[in-house]
Amino acid sequence: MDTFEQFLNTTGEIGFVKRISSSIIFCDGLPGAKLSEVVVFENGEVGQVFSTDRNLVEIIVLSKGYIKVGTKVARTGQTLKINIGSHLFGSVMSPKDMITFEKTNEIENRIIESEPPGIDRRKNINRSFETGVAIVDLMLPLGMGQRELVIGDRKTNKTQFILQSILTQAQKGTVCVYAAIAKKRTDVILFNKFVKDKNIADKIITIASYPDDPSGLIYLTPYVAMTIAEYFRDKGQDVYVTFDDLTAHAKYYREISLLAGRFPGRNSYPGDIFYLHSRLLERAGNFIIQGAKGMTGEASITCMPIAEMVMGDFSGYIQTNLMAMTDGHLYFDRDYFNQGKRPPINPFLSVTRVGRQAQTPLLRELSRKLTSFMVSYEKMKEFMHFGAELSEESQKMLLLGDKISGIFEQASISPRPYSLSILMFTTVWAGYWQEKDVNGLKLELRKLTNLFMSNEQFRKESENVILNSPSFNHLVDSMKSSQSNIIQLLAEIK
Repeated sequence: MDTFEQFLNTTGEIGFVKRISSSIIFCDGLPGAKLSEVVVFENGEVGQVFSTDRNLVEIIVLSKGYIKVGTKVARTGQTLKINIGSHLFGSVMSPKDMITFEKTNEIENRIIESEPPGIDRRKNINRSFETGVAIVDLMLPLGMGQRELVIGDRKTNKTQFILQSILTQAQKGTVCVYAAIAKKRTDVILFNKFVKDKNIADKIITIASYPDDPSGLIYLTPYVAMTIAEYFRDKGQDVYVTFDDLTAHAKYYREISLLAGRFPGRNSYPGDIFYLHSRLLERAGNFIIQGAKGMTGEASITCMPIAEMVMGDFSGYIQTNLMAMTDGHLYFDRDYFNQGKRPPINPFLSVTRVGRQAQTPLLRELSRKLTSFMVSYEKMKEFMHFGAELSEESQKMLLLGDKISGIFEQASISPRPYSLSILMFTTVWAGYWQEKDVNGLKLELRKLTNLFMSNEQFRKESENVILNSPSFNHLVDSMKSSQSNIIQLLAEIK
């Protein structure tokens, strides 16, 4: 990195620190300073121009060094750039470690404040995004390039879901970028241990900031992560990026704005908080990529920001903002969590707006039937206290609903292949384990899972039947057929 003296000689402008307000520095001088320009202090610390007025320049500090009144400041004439390359895989990086002013041939430098691609570079979302979580893949399908908000109270397994989806996508070859925003160091260490234990470090990049970092550095964390995602997208690779979490990001930006004297709005957040997050999330999507020799392809950035709720309150300012700018949300329900449901996703209060268009006709029909049945099942549960007064048909419906709910129960960090989830639901729907109660069914499902994961013949046969079925009814009939190899193999584990 160039020294203070070199930048001073290059730009010919000098400033002096006049006032310090935590992570905001006010200095005079620097008449040519521009918004978002990087500045260097004489002690080597780095900052970014946040605002300018007639007399003073407001600077966000991006490092922890000691700065005092009277410290000299020099312009660089550059905006923030970061080093990006394949060397980042498997590492945990701070945004500050990636800031650079140097150009090298081996590593690409990118500006972190880039414009979202226009409509002419975007494509319809037409490929499914597999999370490895049955209730999402079957009832709330997602697509490659979708922006799906993960929302719920704290400690409701939101991060566990993110880990499962990262593991599933990394095993499929997707580049995964995880942005830990103001997270505890122990949480980041545990995430890195998970990545190494699952042998997916060659597909994971972690960008982490911590609560004791300068507010400006925490503010930059999701933008650095998205810039990395765009780099690999332009290489023709699908990318999955997660922001954990944007409610914390908004709080630190609120701190910066209040220290800078911005007029507070609702909940003391600044007026540009919606723009702050929307310009970030708008950079995700499914894109047309220009390849060699004029050939075009497509690559996606699938984005899952996390938002924390308070006591299940959907009307929070940041929460409603994020719900408005994403393509749906997955709601992690505290009541479901307390009932022991894992994952505690409430499918009736969750939304996916574009995921269904990426499904095959078979899966679209399956999802529609499943959703319709589960809605009827939830309504029927309200009458369970009548007991024996329920008709036999209603009792059968409740039992089937309990069994399907059992299919959705998954242990933490145990992704389930998409085809296995389809096989489980179709087999139960076809009445194969009709004589079993819910606990007995769970035992059979564990046997089925072991058979699917260990028996390659059974796995391929199952996937072929699903692939070749033109409709859900045809798939159910295939499961009911006594001549089916799947049924014959299932009979062996009874």
